[in-house]
Amino acid sequence: MMMGKNASSEGYFILLGFSHWPHLEVILFVLILMFYLVTLIGNLFIIVLSCLDARLHTPMYFFLSNLSFLDLCYTTSSIPQLLVNLWGPEKTISYAGCMIQLYFVLALGTTECVLLVVMSYDRYAAVCRPLHYTMLMNPCFCHLLAVASWVSGFIASALHSSFTFWVPLCGHHQVDHFFCEVPAVLRLSCVDTRANELTLLIMSSIFVLIPLILILSSYVAIALAVFRMQSSVKLQRVFGTCGSHLMVVSLFFIPIMCIYLQPPSGSSQDQGKFIALFYTVVTPSLNPLIYTFRNKDVRGAVRRLVGWEWDL
Repeated sequence: MMMGKNASSEGYFILLGFSHWPHLEVILFVLILMFYLVTLIGNLFIIVLSCLDARLHTPMYFFLSNLSFLDLCYTTSSIPQLLVNLWGPEKTISYAGCMIQLYFVLALGTTECVLLVVMSYDRYAAVCRPLHYTMLMNPCFCHLLAVASWVSGFIASALHSSFTFWVPLCGHHQVDHFFCEVPAVLRLSCVDTRANELTLLIMSSIFVLIPLILILSSYVAIALAVFRMQSSVKLQRVFGTCGSHLMVVSLFFIPIMCIYLQPPSGSSQDQGKFIALFYTVVTPSLNPLIYTFRNKDVRGAVRRLVGWEWDL
């Protein structure tokens, strides 16, 4: 690779992260560690609960388990490295480690965009096509949709990360971010990166804007169907499940759009770090809380599992 003359020859990058604010590093370490532990416990809990409770063996909770596993992988691809860098003086990552991290962060993020579309389609089928729901969302089709989500994310990441690492970089190895992300790596380039920025914008449009349009379209159809419902019980159930999904969609897509739908050279680096911190640390920790406290099925499963009688 052309990049081999600079970064790979010395074998490492320096992740600057939040080193401009050394007084914040200890506070950030404690906060991020807490959010990371909540992410691990909460998402593992949803996966185990969905496996153990037979009433949760439905398409919705199958996809929710996929989302929880995805969030576990997504946070683990960057947060342990960030915690190490915040705790100690060493803020380096190997060249191979940076390539692997960039690939998996991009792959898992892209997979989540597609998976959220699949989950919105599941809610559309449940609300708008209730009589055909079992036939539409049969186990074989659900597994096919889940596999398609994962495969599309990893293939897209393989293509784009390879374009990124073919870009020749300047002599320094300082990545002004807390993990290896495409916009941050492109800033190290000593050549014109407009072609890479255009590729990033096109891929972001395909895997961010198009999924978001599909999700919003499905919820417009759901809203129209809800307005025609006469039963208040059905309305509450729809708002409970769909409201949780919409909150998760908002928490994930809004910060992602702030980062990836503008050229790397046009965004504030410091602002980008804190936005990225939100969607890599905060959002995955909130997802299990949103689905647990806003969903009666999950709360009922928790009750049955631990034998408690919660006052709902």
